[in-house]
Amino acid sequence: MDLLPEPLREPVQRLWTHYRARAGEEGVRVPADPAFIDALFRVWACSDFVAGSCAREPALLADLLDTGDLLRDYVAGDYPRRLARRLRQVRDEAQLAEILRALRRREMVRIVWRDLAGWAGLEETLRDLSWLAEACLGAALEKLSAWMRSELGRPRGPGGAAQSLIVLGMGKLGAGELNVSSDIDLIFAYPEEGATRKRGGISNEEYFTRLGQRLIQVIGEPTAGGFVFRVDMRLRPYGDSGPLVLSFDALEEYYQSQGREWERYAMIKARVVAGDRAAGKSLLELLHPFIYRRYLDFGAFESLREMKALIQRQVQRKGLEHNIKLGRGGIREIEFIGQAFQLIRGGREPVLQERGIMKVLPALARMGYLPEFVTRALLDAYTFLRRAENRLQAFADQQVHTLPRDDHGRLRLAFSMGYGSWDEFAAELQRQRDNVHEHFEQVFAAPQADSESERGEAERALAGIWHGALDVNQSGTALVDAGFDEPVEALRLIERLREGHAFRSAGSRGRERLDHLMPMLLGAVGAGDHPAQTLARVINLVEAVAGRTAYLSLLTENPMALSQLVKLCAASPWIALLLTHHPLLLDELLDPRTLYRPLAKDNLRSELRELLAGVDPDDLEQQMEVLRHFKQTNTLRVAAADVANVMPLMVVSDHLTAIAEVVLGEVLAIAWENLTRRHGRPMRRVAGRDQPAGFAVIGYGKLGGIELGYGSDLDLVFLHDSDDDGGMTDGAKPIDAAMFFARLGQRMIHVLNTLTPSGVLYDVDMRLRPSGASGLLVSSVEAFAAYQREEAWTWEHQALVRARPVAGDEVVAARFAEIRRQILGRRRDPDTVRGEVRDMRERMRAELSKDRHDRFDLKQGRGAIADIEFMVQYAVLRWAHDHPDVAEYTDNIRQLEALARDGLVAAADAQLMGDAYRAYRRRIHQLTLQEEPAIAGADEFPDYRAGITALWRAWMEG
Repeated sequence: MDLLPEPLREPVQRLWTHYRARAGEEGVRVPADPAFIDALFRVWACSDFVAGSCAREPALLADLLDTGDLLRDYVAGDYPRRLARRLRQVRDEAQLAEILRALRRREMVRIVWRDLAGWAGLEETLRDLSWLAEACLGAALEKLSAWMRSELGRPRGPGGAAQSLIVLGMGKLGAGELNVSSDIDLIFAYPEEGATRKRGGISNEEYFTRLGQRLIQVIGEPTAGGFVFRVDMRLRPYGDSGPLVLSFDALEEYYQSQGREWERYAMIKARVVAGDRAAGKSLLELLHPFIYRRYLDFGAFESLREMKALIQRQVQRKGLEHNIKLGRGGIREIEFIGQAFQLIRGGREPVLQERGIMKVLPALARMGYLPEFVTRALLDAYTFLRRAENRLQAFADQQVHTLPRDDHGRLRLAFSMGYGSWDEFAAELQRQRDNVHEHFEQVFAAPQADSESERGEAERALAGIWHGALDVNQSGTALVDAGFDEPVEALRLIERLREGHAFRSAGSRGRERLDHLMPMLLGAVGAGDHPAQTLARVINLVEAVAGRTAYLSLLTENPMALSQLVKLCAASPWIALLLTHHPLLLDELLDPRTLYRPLAKDNLRSELRELLAGVDPDDLEQQMEVLRHFKQTNTLRVAAADVANVMPLMVVSDHLTAIAEVVLGEVLAIAWENLTRRHGRPMRRVAGRDQPAGFAVIGYGKLGGIELGYGSDLDLVFLHDSDDDGGMTDGAKPIDAAMFFARLGQRMIHVLNTLTPSGVLYDVDMRLRPSGASGLLVSSVEAFAAYQREEAWTWEHQALVRARPVAGDEVVAARFAEIRRQILGRRRDPDTVRGEVRDMRERMRAELSKDRHDRFDLKQGRGAIADIEFMVQYAVLRWAHDHPDVAEYTDNIRQLEALARDGLVAAADAQLMGDAYRAYRRRIHQLTLQEEPAIAGADEFPDYRAGITALWRAWMEG
């Protein structure tokens, strides 16, 4: 007793005396251990509820001690087992209610005691409270359902399937973070409309409405024994005015057509807490698209700002400044921070689809969305505030969140929190709340000015232009002041957007967000290069996304993303078009650190596998969408680094080639997995035994030469090493191995070539396979070898110079590499091979060259890329027999280096060809990003053109 502050001793002493007297009368053993008695005094000083419960019913404390429950940590399943024993012989609802209330009183004493004594941490306390509520709901519903079935029959759906009630726990119950004296927020549902089959049967809606009413009464109706938990049903569709229970279809229809932002916020924490768990899981999967959008939904910031402002006005109106839940820097602000990121990013980041804020905050730090010191501070504050909330409510088992005003109450709260005085506690509380509010303001600060008076003069003028409030002369002056060099054209574009279909059909929320965005956008465009040209590109994008307000919110809420958008659109119409066609890529603009740093190949592979891991293996459509978004995202990163001049030409092609190789590897894995699940693995006979057969993808052309550009197609050949006669798969539905590989190739092409909402993954050209378009789609390696030895034309051997395995089985890849070495290493007559290569090139030039007196075709013109490639291929075919190292690599630059190193080509000639090749390709990249054909001016590259033309004549015509 001496450990208690003086003002707290007298009430505890009085209750202790009363308890001992009652215990003596009832023959209940009184605890005598001094350490336990000290803990008892501390607990009783902080909780009249615990002290009064023990004083009125000494056997309760004795039971908690005798069973050891007071001193031990419960495990999952303890509550349901305890309730099952107690309710085994229960006869009616009155007895059910009585038993539940008695159990609740016992377990609440245990939970509060362990919390106040410091024997349980916050997480255990919140968990046990949630477990208790869930167990009471489950046990009560089980009994009530059985009684209802015996009275009215079993409710069934249209097909005769039995129906059960599903209880969703919302709020802190759903999150598993229930506080000491909390309401439980519930939503009731059932799977399908239907009726009971007994005579005079009733509809499922009426049946489950009655069942829900009885459950609420048993759990929440106050009786002489109190209540189990207060029940709040106001989170259901239409609130108090809506039906108590809804079918799955009705719930889905409501949330899809009428669901509001605050309901998304509430549904984050929804969890099945009683009833048919499997059906409840199906319901949550049905509602998942409403809760978590697959795009980044930055509109959540605005919605949560509005919710917080509403709460703040309520706080001020009702004088709730001392409310540690709703007030400034309170629990709700911490929850808003975590749930804002969940609403924005949860659809794309499954790790954020957590119900409890104590798991969400560390995840935000791990993923880099909040600094670790911020999440650590928020978790510390959350722990402090939730403990204070529990201590406030533990005193009288009442739902209070407001700090006490009287000295006694303040001292008791400070003591329960481990502080010697109210002033010490209040100082720490203020520090924590200030910290929370500061982080809240930083997360939710609106980047645009909220009022006209806060805007600068220039932004007010641009807003006036957007709203059509200025005349033509005023608008022209304001645009010139903002940096526009063609104000008339800029004004025409602005008016086109404002008066066009996209703006009119955007809806009130979309138009409101455009009103915020456009002055910011005009200011950013005017500050850059070629503003009129850039504005046209950006407005095309805005028109494309005007009806999808999430993208407008992303740009409004993130000035950095808006800045990067303007910068990239100014640099490249190709990038602007990519973003316009695929606005999901806008979220890549949020962080320049990743935007301008393309991933290495191993990181690309890890990223794609992680993305595909979250997709159902049977959902090919979604797998195809993931593959396309992955390719577009990483191509954008390469293009951004390219236009920013932070990446040399060869590295650009390396990255684009790596993206294609990683995609091909995963496409092959997806197709292989799908076919082997049906048919098993394809087999081949080796030395009389069956062994798995392999498959490999061979890249030709730019892919084989590690020289892919933006928009390049993929030249592919598919090979396998099974027997051409007799190999089968080893599954339940075996098929011929050759048929397996043919289907495998077809499925890969389907995944790559099919036009989906996200476009085509890659255009594929299979004409370089044996016998071209008339040949088999997939060849065995031995058939491929025979074709190359006996039937292939010289131009096909030229193509082989730039061919290499890019995905698939290593054994098949090694066999292909050996075939390539053998074919390229043949001894050839120099004059014959020169003539055949020269003739093929001249036919190509005649058919494809776009050379004119005023322009130079960088690919097919005289002295252009094709001339260099053909000369290198001729040299490899001529000398690879005696100098096999010239055929070791598949790219032109390293082949030239090998030819020069072996003295087969003059070093100066190799240098000239390499420099010209790089310069031409660099210019093609630039033209592609400007949406221009690969045509240069006639006055560009005169020295390279002349030099390559002279070499062609000397090598190929001499």
